[in-house]
Amino acid sequence: MKTLCRLACLALIALATPLRAAGDAAELAQAAASELAAAHDGLERAEGASDRVAALTATIAAYEKGLAAMRESLRAAALREARIRAEFEAQRDEIAALLGTLQTLSREPAPVLMLHPDGPIGTARSGMLMAEATPALNARVVELRERLMEARQMRAVQEAAADQLAQALSGVQQARTALSQAVAERTDLPRRFTADPIKTQILMATAETLRAFAEGLPEITDGPEDPAPQDIPALKGELALPVQGTLLRRAGETDASGITRPGIVLATRPRALVTTPLPATIRYLGPLLDYGNVIVLEPASGLLFVLAGLDIVYGEMGEVLPQGAPIGLMGGEDPEPGAILTQAQRGSGQDRSETLYMEVREGGTPQDPETWFAVTKDTQ
Repeated sequence: MKTLCRLACLALIALATPLRAAGDAAELAQAAASELAAAHDGLERAEGASDRVAALTATIAAYEKGLAAMRESLRAAALREARIRAEFEAQRDEIAALLGTLQTLSREPAPVLMLHPDGPIGTARSGMLMAEATPALNARVVELRERLMEARQMRAVQEAAADQLAQALSGVQQARTALSQAVAERTDLPRRFTADPIKTQILMATAETLRAFAEGLPEITDGPEDPAPQDIPALKGELALPVQGTLLRRAGETDASGITRPGIVLATRPRALVTTPLPATIRYLGPLLDYGNVIVLEPASGLLFVLAGLDIVYGEMGEVLPQGAPIGLMGGEDPEPGAILTQAQRGSGQDRSETLYMEVREGGTPQDPETWFAVTKDTQ
């Protein structure tokens, strides 16, 4: 009986027992930590890469993936810990009764426990009952102990993540700064045309709609223009989104202001990297109408991808970008590690505070972007 009591006490404190793997949350956290470590290594290698823009783009993408995985692991750990604590709270009376019984039995001398007021037969019967009850009590204590150990592991996952998040956020900020510098110094991109700044300003001032602006883009060139590729990309319907994000509004859906647009809206995290989904020419980049910073890409003749709502845009009009090239960053500010932990504990999606608007225009007519991109409501 004293052994049972000691097991029950260990179930309550669980301080001197080594931690065990505690399910998906711990595994996710380990995988995220590995991804973030690999991203840090990539940042160091990017300094000496021959194509620093490509290397830094890959590094930022790795950081974003690792940070997203870390957020998911923290959310899973917080939810699991809360569930365990809620279960203990719901079973508090039962657990207290169990511990009280074990403690009472442990204080009774062994000879007294073997005696029964009804004599030898009563003693035999009580012994049989104890023999049957002991395995059940043991199993219950072991179950409590394992659940408490799991709750402790979930708390350890969250506490250990704070330092990892701080290092990762510092690393991705360094990579963004280095990328902006590398893009500014880039001189090896082919160019299809040169934009006339005066014609561009006139078009910006006179175009009242995005459609009118897109139709007037061929008129802003200064001098001859190399032809665009004629073939429509064969990956239609399978293109990766230009940013890590979640589908917020589909084409044709009305927003809170009562405005209906032919493009989709993606919710992204602050400072998320935006890349070109296909090799494409930059037809325009800069502020436009009420869309904020806009970049218009031309992957093929008559096909335009319009991305609006960026904070920073990279490149110059007329440049031909390879697939996956960086074209800008979303706005906002990176949250502090403590804020990320708080969001994870609440299980909220408030970390995606920025929005990217995306249209596809083919032959001057808006197309549903979901016919071009692999988009679902669960897009991450």
